[in-house]
Parts: sequence; structure tokens; C-alpha cells
Amino acid sequence: MNNKVINWNLDPVIFWITDTFPLRYYGVFFVVGILIAHYVAKRIYIKEDIPVANFEKLFIYIVVGIFLGARLGHCLFYEPAYYFQNPLEILLPIKKIGDSYQFIGFQGLASHGGGIGTLIAIAIFCKKYKTNFLGVLDKIAIVTPIIAVFIRLGNFMNSEIYGKPTNGNWGVVFQRDDLIPRHPTQIYEAFSYLLIFGALLFIYNTNAKEKSNGLIFGVLLVLVFSARFIIEFFKENQVDFENQMLLNMGQILSIPFIIIGLILIVTRKNRSMHQRV
Repeated sequence: MNNKVINWNLDPVIFWITDTFPLRYYGVFFVVGILIAHYVAKRIYIKEDIPVANFEKLFIYIVVGIFLGARLGHCLFYEPAYYFQNPLEILLPIKKIGDSYQFIGFQGLASHGGGIGTLIAIAIFCKKYKTNFLGVLDKIAIVTPIIAVFIRLGNFMNSEIYGKPTNGNWGVVFQRDDLIPRHPTQIYEAFSYLLIFGALLFIYNTNAKEKSNGLIFGVLLVLVFSARFIIEFFKENQVDFENQMLLNMGQILSIPFIIIGLILIVTRKNRSMHQRV
């Protein structure tokens, strides 16, 4: 094949811990992303002289919110009929094959669901510990793209959520599925999220008065979901029913987040202007 084409055929399993329990690249990347985000967020809390114990409690809420939200989001947004008939598979890493259940890991996590789950978890934490909700959102917004970067790299290692054919002599051939050069949309997204992390960190470091008013969180929503909306045009649909839709499910779910982000940016900027006057 042309040297502009990358042939990708990596086994997504690093090794088998037991005969039925694999260690996958996706899981490792997910954990690494969370650990790096944890480190950066902790440094932010230390910089602002906020007790680290408060942050550690918050992070437990966030991790639970990410996982539950992402899993429930996939089940409800993409395959509701199947999971309503097989409810055990929603929160257990099993699948009914024939007459018995087998361990397969969690085959489906939705980023939009993860975002919603995280917001709910932070809201619960802030209410319980009487903490500034927008202030927490701004700090966590900075590190959120880090996790997203590693999730998409994990998708690449899994040869999943890839793009449409490039119709040219370049692209990535995901040989586990076919021999067609495709857009490596996982890499597109990972690179976009890395740039967004840099942009949010810059805003944080240069706008002292806007660290706890929701502006950074609003910018996160607009940038992340705008990038997601655009890149979805290059992706293959994840489920068959999306083939009949003008916009796929990922794009439809991105629109409300973009609108909320724009509202936050406009309202917070206007409030800052009035306060300066």
C-alpha cells in the first residue's frame, strides 16, 4: 500500500491476567488519563490554598460520576431496547452468550453521558459540602480534556470509533475490521482536546478574577463539543439507526452543551464588565 497509509492491527489486549480477564490498552489509558488529571487538579487546589482533603473527596465523586454517566449514557442513548431487555449488563461487565453469561468487560461508554454524570456528581458534592459549584466546575474543567485525550487514544488502540473512508491514498487501515484507509478520528479528537487543555490552562493562569465564575467551564463546553460536532462528520456512525439521521446522536447531544457554554460565557463576561463599571 501507499506509504501515506498506516496499517493498524494492534491486539487491544496487552495480556490476559486470567483465562477470562484481559488487561486492555483502553483500560490502562483510561486510568492513566484519570491519574494525570488528578495530579494537575491537585496542583491547582494547592495553588489556591484549598485543603487537599476536600479535593480528594471531590475526585471520588467525579470518578464515580464519569463511569456511571458514561455507561448509562451509552445504554440509554445508543442501545436502549437491548439493555432494557438485559438490565444486568448495564452495570456488570458481562454479556449473555447462549445460555450463560460471560465476562467481556464494558463494551460501550458514552462521553456525553460521562459529562452529565460528572455534573451531577459535582452538584451533589457541592450541596453536601456547601462548596461554590461554579468554582469547582472551573477547576475541574481545566483537567477534563486530559481524560478525553487518553480515552480517544484508548479507542485508537482498540481500532474503534474510527472515521469514514478517506477516498484517497492516505489514512489509517484498521485491519481488524477492513482494508480501507480511514480518517483516524480518534487521533483528531485527542489532538483537539490536548489543544483545548492548553487553552483552558492559559485562561486560568491569565484571568485571576474569572477562576470561579463559570467562564472556564463555559469555554470548555463550547470548545470540546464544537470539536466533537465537527469531527463527527468524519466518523462512521456507531449504531445503525444513525444512518437515517441528518445529524448523528453524538452531534445532537453536543448541541445543548454548546448552547449552555455560550450562555455561561456571555453572562459571565457581562457580569465581569458590570462589576468593573
